[in-house]
Amino acid sequence: MSSEMKKLNLLMCEQGRNMHLSYGEYTTGWTGSGASKSDKKVVGLTLFDLRRLGKVDKLGMVGTNGGKFPAIRTHLEENIAHVYKDMDTTFDAFPEGNVVNPEAYKDAINKLSPGDAVVIFTPDSTHYPIALYAIERGIHVLVTKPAVQLLAHHNELVAAARKHNVVCFVEHHKRFDPVYSDAKARAASLGEFNFFSAWMSQPKSQLETFRAWAGKDSDISYYLSSHHIDIHCWIMQDKAVPTRVTASAATGIATSEPYNCVPQTEDTITLLVDWQSLSSSKHRGTAVYTASWTAPLKSGVHSAQHWYYMAEKGEINVDQAHRGYDIVNDETGKAWYNPFYMKYSPSESGHFDGQRGYGYVSIEKFVDAAREVNAGRVSPADFDKHGLPTIANTVLTTAILHAGRISLDEKRPVNIKHSNGEWSLE
Repeated sequence: MSSEMKKLNLLMCEQGRNMHLSYGEYTTGWTGSGASKSDKKVVGLTLFDLRRLGKVDKLGMVGTNGGKFPAIRTHLEENIAHVYKDMDTTFDAFPEGNVVNPEAYKDAINKLSPGDAVVIFTPDSTHYPIALYAIERGIHVLVTKPAVQLLAHHNELVAAARKHNVVCFVEHHKRFDPVYSDAKARAASLGEFNFFSAWMSQPKSQLETFRAWAGKDSDISYYLSSHHIDIHCWIMQDKAVPTRVTASAATGIATSEPYNCVPQTEDTITLLVDWQSLSSSKHRGTAVYTASWTAPLKSGVHSAQHWYYMAEKGEINVDQAHRGYDIVNDETGKAWYNPFYMKYSPSESGHFDGQRGYGYVSIEKFVDAAREVNAGRVSPADFDKHGLPTIANTVLTTAILHAGRISLDEKRPVNIKHSNGEWSLE
């Protein structure tokens, strides 16, 4: 007999190896220099609301510098608790006090119980050790994209999640964008894949936010192209596989004034990927994934993003940045908005009203999955069959990204192989 669906205790992890990293823009909307100007204050707001709705119980937040928590609490009080009715923004902080501890996440996770959960929104290079530490202690994990940087690490997380019987999702929220999910369904009727092209960029100002790790711990391909590579891999699931990756990069802006990122920082990275059909030996496809963090500052969008898909019987065009909805302001000019991602204006009753946004849905899906497993209603492996971004379903996204990094560093094409049930690079 299945037990009742209990509320989920959850730890928000905004932990970086660099103690000077700002606390997560994506979790709290706080960047260290004030409130974020983007629409990326998602995780904390969603989880506070899920607590209001009875799905979440205790919340914790872990970083590296306990001295930043007073400012974060004030920020959350002013920008969430005072804006939305009945919104409790309290949380347990790790580390407490004016303490710097790069491994505070271990103390925080050790205080959790099996069946609790952690969401990891940290610099890319820290995802693997934090996720593995949690999984090995029976904790459900939601990790932001890219899941990890190395294919071997991804394979290890797949094995660990199965061994410890926990849910491990990658927060690929674009799978829940109604346009993307509809396009994925329609692509199924277009026959064999032929060509895919994706472009995603963010303004140069992001280099200020990411300077602590940009070019050191990760690159723009891992950070942004992971979105559309995952969407393409999702469309191609059980239909075609990537076989070879060749990468190219543009440089010179991020490493110059006023950004002065480390010398190896690329501005724009392009991956050229060969795909092979699984049902027809004569059908091969080509994909081009490009990402940049040196886009203009006043283009009217925070993230420019569009993709094109061509198959033997048709094509699909998606422009996610311009949705027929723009606003002109005398002070700032024209801007295009995306209310489908997150809605910040309160409801008629004054409560938070963004439950239908795909940024919210992505996190709620994970919370629901963890609660269902805890109640004994389903097995974590069941979610692999549902087209959800489980750690097992996202391995090829990591394979392509890792191959791209090797291609840039070693100036050669990299092959993707599958043998004995596991993916590898050569």
